[in-house]
Amino acid sequence: MLRGVPFAERAGSRPLELDLWLPENTEREALPLVLFVHGGAWLRGRRDDMGMRTRDWDPGPFARIAAAGVAVACADYRLSGEAHFPAPLDDLRAALRWLGLRAAELDLDVGRTVVWGESAGGHLASLLALAPHVGPAPVAAVVWYGPADLTTARGPYDPRSSTTPEALLLGGAPAASPERAREASPLAHAHPGAPPFLLVHGEEDTMVACSHSRDLATRLEELGAPAHLRTVPGADHGWYGLPAARVEEIFDQSLRFTRRCTRRAAGAG
Repeated sequence: MLRGVPFAERAGSRPLELDLWLPENTEREALPLVLFVHGGAWLRGRRDDMGMRTRDWDPGPFARIAAAGVAVACADYRLSGEAHFPAPLDDLRAALRWLGLRAAELDLDVGRTVVWGESAGGHLASLLALAPHVGPAPVAAVVWYGPADLTTARGPYDPRSSTTPEALLLGGAPAASPERAREASPLAHAHPGAPPFLLVHGEEDTMVACSHSRDLATRLEELGAPAHLRTVPGADHGWYGLPAARVEEIFDQSLRFTRRCTRRAAGAG
């Protein structure tokens, strides 16, 4: 793997880096890619962390994805203490551009990129999948318990407060900046040409209500875009409340979806 590779510099901020997990590739074939986006309420988090319930896995989640023949890039993005929205989305776009420019030397097929994120990273992965792209757009999105609508209160936070994670991301309370909150909401950007989404969410989530994923799935389906919703009984945020075997099952389902979408994209190409 390649660790700590700089891909962008931002004035007044730390250099942005990514880690790249590359499968065994003796044939030097162009590999499909997962761009993973970490969670942490947009305030904290490490690029190589898929959540507490996966931290003790051996092999870890990214090694497992690579073992399935899919490269994985785990990218930094600026956190709320460093910059406000849309800065983190701009950073992830920069990571995709960097990977695209180096695709030939790294044996990557960026035309078969799946974005995969959890929690706040799921929110950003959704936006990245729904946004217009100059280069190849993501062919699918895997979203674990990601916020889809920042305009209304659906969890423990007050949209009028200026100190919630959403307010710190936006630079002001969502209720005071409704247009900015809407701009940062994946639900507002759903469109008929959206790539396939796999939305997986715990039914007992106390941090990000399951209705976020339900509403995004419904909106995508209404527009004719493919959306696959999996709600998980007994699961709180971060898959707490589930036995370890069930968490691994969710991961395996997400990986199968990823491989299916990248194979379909290869056939279309």
